[in-house]
Amino acid sequence: MISLNGHPTWATLPRAKGSVIVLLHGGMSSSASMRRTIGPLLAKRFAMASFDRRGHGRTGDSDRPFSYDDMADETIAFIQLLGRRVHLVGHSDGGNVALLVAMRRPELLKRIVIVGANYHHEGLMPLPEFDTDGDDFARWAERFATRSPDGLAHARIVAAKTQAMFATEPTLTKDDLATIRVPVLVMAGDDDVATLEHTCSMYQSIPEAQLCIVPGTSHSVLRERTGQSARIIDHFLRSRLPVVTETPIRRSGAIIKA
Repeated sequence: MISLNGHPTWATLPRAKGSVIVLLHGGMSSSASMRRTIGPLLAKRFAMASFDRRGHGRTGDSDRPFSYDDMADETIAFIQLLGRRVHLVGHSDGGNVALLVAMRRPELLKRIVIVGANYHHEGLMPLPEFDTDGDDFARWAERFATRSPDGLAHARIVAAKTQAMFATEPTLTKDDLATIRVPVLVMAGDDDVATLEHTCSMYQSIPEAQLCIVPGTSHSVLRERTGQSARIIDHFLRSRLPVVTETPIRRSGAIIKA
């Protein structure tokens, strides 16, 4: 356990020297979801770090509502604890958080990969309601309780906080994204939770971003195409920038290096 902004937080710290990847997990999930999929493959070249955000995984909750701003604050505190610039690889909510960190504290970052993220809540596809009296919720709540120090009864509270956040956040604009000066890979499944139009507008709004739509995959792209996803992420994090292509059109004047 470590302390992030005064809150006891479950974390894994990098065991090796060299370039660090911080994995940022999705909502109603935990860092285990990424450590067990792409984590082992990326660990062949990078030192890995992760933490369970407040109210997720092995980190207990508080009375505060969930917000992406608070999640970004947690992430910034974690990077500062590590004491070095890092790569961020964020899935879903973790990707949303990575965007905020890139806007606020670019000096802490090398590059970021956002997978299945959305910069505005209106960019999501219509999703089925998460019925807290249904079997799917019951199965999730049991998994939640195996890790959470808050126990099974707290699962409904976490679900309610999450749904409230999804209904109103994030609220970034294309102009906000245009301020990002960290190299970004925007990655998604071709049947992801954000509309393809929204994902493409994110890519087009971030200066010199790169885009990867993985065919035949959903929001679970990191599980569905684990090896392929890890290779794409590894290539982006280790490739030379600025990008040089044979027939550049959008990239007529690349300026971002990292």
